[in-house]
Amino acid sequence: MNYFGLLTGFITLFIIGLGFPLVIRGERYFGYLCWPYMMALGILIILASLFMQNDWFSVIVGVLGATFVWGSTELKEQAVRTEIGWFPFNENKIKLPFEAIIKKWRAPHL
Repeated sequence: MNYFGLLTGFITLFIIGLGFPLVIRGERYFGYLCWPYMMALGILIILASLFMQNDWFSVIVGVLGATFVWGSTELKEQAVRTEIGWFPFNENKIKLPFEAIIKKWRAPHL
C-alpha cells in the first residue's frame, strides 16, 4: 500500500492550520505591510522545494512555502478583521524597512 497521498494530505492540513496563527501574529506585530516580505519568503521556500531530492521533504517544504504565499494575501483581510474588533489591535507595531514604498502598492487579494 502507498500511504504517500494520505500522509501528504494530513501534513498539508497541519501546515495550513499553522498558517492561521502566522497571519494573526504577523498582522498584530508587523501590520499588513509585511506582505511583500512574507510573499518573498514563501516564493523562496517554494523554489527551494524544487531542488530537493527526497519527495517527502519536497512536498513538506512546498506546502510550507505555499502557506506563506497564501498568508501574504490574507494579511490585509486580517487587518480589516482587527479594525472591526474581532482581534486585539496592537498600536506598537514593528516598523519594517521600505514601509513608505510598500504603502503605495496594492496588497494582493485572492
